[in-house]
Amino acid sequence: MAVTDEAIGKIKGMIVSGELRPGDRLPKEADLAERLGLSRSSLREAVKALSLIRVLDVRQGDGTYVTSLEPGLLLEGVGIAVELLQGETLLEITEVRRLFEPVATGLAATRISADQLTEVKGHLDAMRESSGDVEGLIRYDAAFHRAVIAATGNRTLTTLLERISSQTLRARSWRGLVDANAAGRTLAEHETIYAALAAGDSALAQAAALLHVGSTEMWLRPLLTGGEPGTGATDLSDPPAEPISGETDAVPAARA
Repeated sequence: MAVTDEAIGKIKGMIVSGELRPGDRLPKEADLAERLGLSRSSLREAVKALSLIRVLDVRQGDGTYVTSLEPGLLLEGVGIAVELLQGETLLEITEVRRLFEPVATGLAATRISADQLTEVKGHLDAMRESSGDVEGLIRYDAAFHRAVIAATGNRTLTTLLERISSQTLRARSWRGLVDANAAGRTLAEHETIYAALAAGDSALAQAAALLHVGSTEMWLRPLLTGGEPGTGATDLSDPPAEPISGETDAVPAARA
């Protein structure tokens, strides 16, 4: 593995130095192995590893190319890793979200365009109108947050937050089904975020997002560390299949 790691490091070095740029084709295997002082087998393993993390693109019958190196491509593996996290590690993900998303929302307030603001409002309106559609509520809630973060214009931040937020979706959906007070509270939090964005108030937008994300973390923490009072539930892997009577409107908290 050490030899393969060395080969990976040398190829990465060529990319970092600019010797190989996005879209460039790598030299032929024999030539590149000789140039880097590597065996062809170790070079082949390095290429395989770098293709798995989307740094290289192996095209059969054509050659091996450096990918676009776009954040959405390179950070794809983060989403896979995050999806595998369980238990108390999930709390670490909510903490990371709490650290990043409020700041990103504040940044969005200074950069959001009129068209982007209209898009955010459209998702908020759709949330209000989808009270009887669980899948619709989850979809529009998630779209609301994606649109806000996308307004930062920072593709790396957008990709990271989308990957991080995806893992807590089931927990937030479960919360909406068992917490009868979540609906109005969560919708009000979304409305406050939107109002701050519309006003271009960065500090208020950041504070509103912090309250919004923090409320979910506060609800989730005791559940994962010892059980939520009043529910007796400690396992998020099997949330209720249907909303409890009278709690259908609580589903907007699906992505609290």
